[in-house]
Amino acid sequence: MTQQHPAIRIAVVGHTNAGKTSLLRTLTRRANFGEVSQRPGTTRHVESVDLDVNGEAAVRFFDTPGLEDAVALREHLSGLDAQATPPERIRLFLQGPEAHGVFEQEAKVLRIMQGIDAAFLVIDVREPVLPKFRDEIELLNSCARPVLPVLNFVRDAASREPDWKELLSAYGLHVQVRFDAAAPFVGAERELYSDLSTLLRDRREQLRAVVDSLAAEAAERRRAACARIAELLVDAAALRRTVPAEEFADTARRKAFVAALRKDVFDKAQRCTDDLLALHGFRQDDAGEAPLPLIEGRWTLDFFSPEAMKDAGLRLGKGAAIGAAVGVVADMAVAGISLGTGAAVGGAIGGAVSQGWGPFGRKLANRLRNMHELTVEDGVLFAVVAWQLKLTRALEQRGHAATGRIAAETSATQDAPTRATAAAVRAVRPARSHPEWESTGVATRSFWRPAPQRDALAADLARTLQSAFES
Repeated sequence: MTQQHPAIRIAVVGHTNAGKTSLLRTLTRRANFGEVSQRPGTTRHVESVDLDVNGEAAVRFFDTPGLEDAVALREHLSGLDAQATPPERIRLFLQGPEAHGVFEQEAKVLRIMQGIDAAFLVIDVREPVLPKFRDEIELLNSCARPVLPVLNFVRDAASREPDWKELLSAYGLHVQVRFDAAAPFVGAERELYSDLSTLLRDRREQLRAVVDSLAAEAAERRRAACARIAELLVDAAALRRTVPAEEFADTARRKAFVAALRKDVFDKAQRCTDDLLALHGFRQDDAGEAPLPLIEGRWTLDFFSPEAMKDAGLRLGKGAAIGAAVGVVADMAVAGISLGTGAAVGGAIGGAVSQGWGPFGRKLANRLRNMHELTVEDGVLFAVVAWQLKLTRALEQRGHAATGRIAAETSATQDAPTRATAAAVRAVRPARSHPEWESTGVATRSFWRPAPQRDALAADLARTLQSAFES
C-alpha cells in the first residue's frame, strides 16, 4: 500500500492439487489467474497476485508449487547441523546444492516463506491424513512464520475434516478456516481475514480495511447488477414490433414474427447475462442459457393504460377537426373497446397526428391501418428478470475457481415468484407506451420522451430489485 503500510505478503502453500490456485482465484476474483487442473503439479513456479484496496496493493499473494517430497526433505534436514534451530536448518538447505537439484520444488516454497508475513496452508480435507502431510506441516513450521490452515472441499461427502483438525491441533495450528474455494460459505472471506488478524496483530487495521473494502465492493456490485437488470427490464418492456394484419393472419409468417421477437428478447437477456458475469469477474461462457417461456406475443393493445391515457390527455384539444371525418372508420377498427362516440375517437386521432403521434395516437393509427403491435407478455418479463436475479445471487456465492457452468434453473424452481420481481414487472408497465425507450429500437424519434423519464423509471426498478436480496 504505502511505505508505512506495505502490502501484506501471504504465501499460499500446501500439497499438490490441494486447491491453492483455486483459492487465489476466488480471493482476488480473477478467474484467469494461474491454471486449475486435476493434473498433479499444475503450478511449477511461484506466481504473485495483488489484492487492491483503493487502487493500491493491500495484500500480495504468492502461489507456490506443491510440496511433493516432504518426507525425503525432512530426512535430509535432519542430517544438517544438529545445533542449528529449525529456521537455521532451512536456510542452510537453501544455500546448498540440493535446493537446486532433487528438492528444487520444495526449495521454491521454503525460499518464499523466508520473506512473507504469513502463510495460508491449503488442505484438501478429502485426503486421508498420511505421514507425508505431517512432514509438510513440520517443514512449514520450521520457517518460523505464522501459518493459517485453510480447509478446502469441506462440503464434499468424502471430507475427513475431523481428522485434519485433530492433526493440525497436534502441531499447534488451532486457528483454522473452513473455506470452499469453488463455493465459499457466506462470510467465509471475512472470517479468513479476521482469523489472519489474530496471527498478525500489528496488521490488524490493514486487514480490517481489506474486509471493509471487500464489503463495499460487494454492495456496489449488487447495486450495479440490479441497475443492469432494471435496464434490461425497461428495454424488454419497451420492445414493440408492428405487423400488418394480413401477414399476422398467415401462420408461417406469424411464427416468423414471433420467433424474431423471441430472439430479440433472448439477445437482450444474454447481453445482460454477459454484463453480470463481467461485473463479478467471470467469463462469458460460465453461465448456461436461460430458457424463455414460449412467446405468443402480447398484441392486445392497452389503450387505457395510465401512461397512455396521461399522454393522450396532454395531446387532446388541438387538431380535433383534422380527424373528425374518420370517426366511423375508427368505430369499426376498435369495435368492442369503449372509446366513446366516433367523433370523439376521430378527434383523438387528429390531436395525436398534429402533435407527433404519441403512444396513444400511434396505437389508434396502427388500428386504422390494420396493423398489429407485438410486445412480450408480463410472464416473459418475469422469467427474464427472475433468471438474472438468480444468476446474480449464484455469482455472489460462486468461487472464481469453479470450473463447471452455472446451470439454468428449471421451470419447476421458478414457480414461486419473488415479491421484488413481481413488483418490478408491474412497475415497468409505463415503458410499454414508450417504444423509443428500447435501447436498440428503430422507432421514430418524433415523439421522443426526455431521457430522465426513462432513467428515473430504471432507478426505481433497481431499488425494487435490490429488495430481492434483503430477505
